[in-house]
Amino acid sequence: MAEGVAQLTPQEAVIYLMVMASASDGAIRDEELRAIGRVVRSFPLFSEADEQGLVATSEACGKLMSSEGGLHKVLEAAAAALPDFLAETAYAAVVDVVTADETLEMTEIRVMELIRNALSIPDDGAQAIEHAARARHMTMDGPGA
Repeated sequence: MAEGVAQLTPQEAVIYLMVMASASDGAIRDEELRAIGRVVRSFPLFSEADEQGLVATSEACGKLMSSEGGLHKVLEAAAAALPDFLAETAYAAVVDVVTADETLEMTEIRVMELIRNALSIPDDGAQAIEHAARARHMTMDGPGA
């Protein structure tokens, strides 16, 4: 592994990716923050300790992201920390967060693409995850309402 790559646990890596994706459009919205918390509380990957350390982990991610080349540092650290079998789980968490506010900005789409590439998510796997997220966020008002 390259020198200077942040050493993350798999759980921290997923949190970093969620925070990075949420911040990619220039703001972390309340809906996205709630989605991050919901993912950490509900995905079996996470423990109570992860939930308690969520703020500190998010702040550490923000610090890394604000450094030169921060986006790529987060991607590299997350990819190094995540075993292959957790790649789609991580991507599902990211998709849940970026779709939580019911808008998808071009910057978010680009970051999702970078995450897919960094984690080697196949196109068909990514499409299935994205489709499932759309279904979970559907309301009685219908699509785009």
